[in-house]
Amino acid sequence: MAHSDDHNTRTFSSLVVDGMERAPSRAMLHAVGFKNEDFKKPQIGIASTWSMVTPCNMHINKLADQAAVGVNQANGKAVIFNTITISDGISMGTEGMKYSLVSREVIADSIETVVGCQGFDGVVAIGGCDKNMPGCMIAISRLNRPAIFVYGGTILSGCHNNKKLDVVSVFEAVGARANNKIDDAELAAIEAKAIPGAGSCGGMYTANTN
Repeated sequence: MAHSDDHNTRTFSSLVVDGMERAPSRAMLHAVGFKNEDFKKPQIGIASTWSMVTPCNMHINKLADQAAVGVNQANGKAVIFNTITISDGISMGTEGMKYSLVSREVIADSIETVVGCQGFDGVVAIGGCDKNMPGCMIAISRLNRPAIFVYGGTILSGCHNNKKLDVVSVFEAVGARANNKIDDAELAAIEAKAIPGAGSCGGMYTANTN
């Protein structure tokens, strides 16, 4: 992407930041780190679904930072922003599940709102669970501008007694405990070891099957 004043690469941002009358807009962007030369670059929104709500998304900020580096190195101007994430893997069996499918629309709406309002010329959306991944894609389809979706990656397996574990293993262990096939100590061990760190869990299908 060449550094230029070509409005063909700045279809949307040029309407927001070009010309004398847009000085107040540029003034606000100076405060968030824009330099004079950045106003001649395509602006690319980096939609990060980072949060500490769930391990599926606890690392997305690092991927967003790297995406921004790539955009800036290619003579674009990256702008990182966030959207929400929930985890029906955590809320399953509670009233919180009422929010699961709805959250996809909230995520899509929030990304579409920021990209549309700020006049971003393109968007990179990064997701890592079965709510924000379709939410990102819904927003991308609505916006109809250059876009890339990046998957945050799958969680590593846990391990207990030389057996691989994932979140489904914990649900199975709950059933086994309810039938007295394992004891409390075994359930606790599986619970503690099943999810060793960041990444999308092994139960990633629940919110996209209806």
